[in-house]
Amino acid sequence: MKIEQIYTGCLAQGAYYIESAGEAAVIDPLREVQAYINKAARNQAQIKYVFETHFHADFVSGHLDLAKKTQATIVYGPNAVTGFEAYIAKDEEVFTLGKVRIKVLHTPGHTMESTCYLLIDETGKETALFSGDTLFIGDVGRPDLAQKSDLTINDLAGYLFDSLRHKIMTLPDDLTVYPAHGAGSACGKNMSKETTDSLGNQKLTNYALRADMSREQFIKEVTDGLTKPPQYFPQNVMLNKQGYESFDVVMNRAAQALSPEAFEAAANETGAVILDTRDAQTFAKGFIPNATNIGLNGQFAPWVGALIPDVKQEILLITEAGQEAETITRLARVGYDYVIGYLEGGFEAWQAAGKEIDSVASIDAATFAERLDANAIVIDVRRTGEYLAEHLEGAINLPLDYINENLSEFPKDKPFFIHCAGGYRSMVAASILKARGFDNFIDIQGGFGAIQKTGLKTTDYVCPSTLKK
Repeated sequence: MKIEQIYTGCLAQGAYYIESAGEAAVIDPLREVQAYINKAARNQAQIKYVFETHFHADFVSGHLDLAKKTQATIVYGPNAVTGFEAYIAKDEEVFTLGKVRIKVLHTPGHTMESTCYLLIDETGKETALFSGDTLFIGDVGRPDLAQKSDLTINDLAGYLFDSLRHKIMTLPDDLTVYPAHGAGSACGKNMSKETTDSLGNQKLTNYALRADMSREQFIKEVTDGLTKPPQYFPQNVMLNKQGYESFDVVMNRAAQALSPEAFEAAANETGAVILDTRDAQTFAKGFIPNATNIGLNGQFAPWVGALIPDVKQEILLITEAGQEAETITRLARVGYDYVIGYLEGGFEAWQAAGKEIDSVASIDAATFAERLDANAIVIDVRRTGEYLAEHLEGAINLPLDYINENLSEFPKDKPFFIHCAGGYRSMVAASILKARGFDNFIDIQGGFGAIQKTGLKTTDYVCPSTLKK
């Protein structure tokens, strides 16, 4: 028997490859499926099943392409209704995979079709739990993503409490928990950076599995402090539920190398978003006017999802040389399938063609400390929780997550400084501000981490979140 976790840091997502006696299964596969097919071929195994733990909101699963290319059966748990051929399993139904068995545990709460898969090894021992978004390491799935008119967040949290108590916490302490996500995912609020653990240790350390916790306490704690989910989540759910274009079709459509002239014409004629994926400080020194910078070196896909509201939005790309295919792949993982081309030769080709460029004023933290005075306006674009933990005294918190809704809060008639934690998010914000006509701000390189080293006074006192106009 073989169990392999295939973890993708950008999405904080874990897919799983299980193999026994020449038969394989993949749980919650990524959009690009060739790696799973190649792995099975190397091991002379046949992929028999594609198990889905639920309709994912934060990424587009590869279930359709994988099933089509391998003739594997797509399996969902109870309550799932799909727009494509799939097997809807019954609670506690058992599937045979080589010499091992996989048992369906219906665990509603995160969503109503949420299902965990219990692996029973060759000896009959319950050895691993693929827990999807029901149980994370250090957390449980948020219960606010599947609300309907007749189903409240508290209703879902109550279902989750029952699922955890009656389906999961009764399992052996020594089995290994393999969740669908880790720290950085928006599908939970307190996930560990660890990506596996024993169930016994989770019972000791996971706040939501406390033995003395009442149903009412659980509902209160699980629902407390949830932030608004990214706008692309419902769109990804529908793609996973109803179907989508083949990944190969998406890649072929996007693989259009455009000259500077053709790129400029496409931008003017289509209304496409110009997405520049270069490093933040490289972008600051020069970029195509109106381009949005979301660097490939950070949590690229989730930030695209948070800041580009419509997954059907056409996109034109500027990347570092050789990163075109990777960028298109990472966009497709979250359902952004309408890349219509990329700038051949990158930004250097645009410069060489003598086209108009823009830039962002950016200074290091030491220079910022020298310039800072009592009248300075400093805007911190980190998330509210980061800001409340510690921030520069007097700084105003306007999180990047909601910048499109909060543009009016940024002053247009006064100069201001902008920073995040390390420089990635502030440059994303800077590019959006530039495209909206702001030109009166300076980015602080290295963000709050660098500011702390200057000795400037910080506080955990909650400062006003808006400017007086």
